[in-house]
Amino acid sequence: MSRTPGTTDFSTAKNASINTILAEEANRIGSDVHKQMLHTSPWIDLIKKSAFPEGMGYQLTTLIYDRSLPTKKADGAGPGLNWNDVATAQTDANSLLGVSNLGQPLKGAAEQVQGANGPEVTGDDGRNYINFSKKLRSYKINRAVIESPRINIDDLRYAAHRQEQLRAVIDNLSEATRHSWAERYRDEFDRLSDVLVVCKAGTQFFAGNGDVTTLTSGTAGGDTISGGSQLTASNISNAVLDKIYFQLIRKGAGREAYGRENGRPVFGLVCSSEASYSLMTEGEFRDDVRYNNSAVSELIKPLGIERSFRGFYHLVDDLAPRYTDGSSGAITKVEPYTVSGGITTVNGAYDSAEYEVAFVIHPEVYECQIPQPFTGTAGLTFDPVNYSGDFKWTNIQSEHANPDGTIGFFRGILACASKPIKTEFGYAILFKRPATGVAAATV
Repeated sequence: MSRTPGTTDFSTAKNASINTILAEEANRIGSDVHKQMLHTSPWIDLIKKSAFPEGMGYQLTTLIYDRSLPTKKADGAGPGLNWNDVATAQTDANSLLGVSNLGQPLKGAAEQVQGANGPEVTGDDGRNYINFSKKLRSYKINRAVIESPRINIDDLRYAAHRQEQLRAVIDNLSEATRHSWAERYRDEFDRLSDVLVVCKAGTQFFAGNGDVTTLTSGTAGGDTISGGSQLTASNISNAVLDKIYFQLIRKGAGREAYGRENGRPVFGLVCSSEASYSLMTEGEFRDDVRYNNSAVSELIKPLGIERSFRGFYHLVDDLAPRYTDGSSGAITKVEPYTVSGGITTVNGAYDSAEYEVAFVIHPEVYECQIPQPFTGTAGLTFDPVNYSGDFKWTNIQSEHANPDGTIGFFRGILACASKPIKTEFGYAILFKRPATGVAAATV
């Protein structure tokens, strides 16, 4: 069989040749997938990725040290320092002869407790203390398998424009992988974020549980949402984002922010186009766009971001999660697409959904760990498996299902573990769209 360089010829009727050609095509799928995934979603580009550790089991733990400040008490109470006089006060020329502390003008020389440097008060000798708190966070690996429809040799032999049809299959696989990873990164960020912000006339901040999927009308992370039966009554606002910004600064999140402008950190806000437009055209804040000409971080620029806005890069996610408030009180997620009989269509209910979620994203919230291909050990060999969603052409000969080896399919495996790091830097913001008024930052 002769082939023109750079082309694929399906004219042969031999099984082996068909399998070879498809396998060659499969070898190019991995590269095609990643090329199409680049710079298409902020979730795909900005979530940290690393290799899942080998030989340590399926479930791991990560050790996280909390912030520590000195305290005046040994039990960790009373933040701050006791500042004490080094010596007793000298009042006259003869004071050296009449000082207390066993005749010592320097207080430390007369103390009975080593390291003491202050008044001898019961339970408090003037020293200061620093305590360290830490926590263990567990995480585990998950995986998903995607398979294409079966492809029969006769499908290729007699199909019209078979090469174009096969390319369409490959494109669909690429798009499915990109969409699946973006959904995974977003869902995991939502699950691991520590802070849930519910936009209302008096916006509420719920620490310790930012997972919107657990939210019901009345509770959030075990706390009560005040203000009636409605979850929210306000759109997202710059006042709320300002409050989040300063919270992040106080938490120490500015060190690893996505950019800096005028010495101040710039964080990432992942939101829909509608939410971004609403924020940038909100009343007194719209001039902030006009006068912002600062350079954009090199990490953010490939996503099409030209400027920041009030301390945030607006990273557009036009598939941002949306919800409805059901009669039972629990919010229900509305998917942007519906699938029926294998046909995917745009879901009209997504456009009309009342509630939407935006995220303040930070690179230190969590890390996606993907297993590396493993070929075996101790004399045992296996076919390497790529867990990034690269598809492999598979033709499994079976006595009953595929006796002649004329049926094959593409199979891809996605696997990852979400390692929590500084989850207190993650914010999920639930707001109502559209709304007559914007949210206030008051708690």
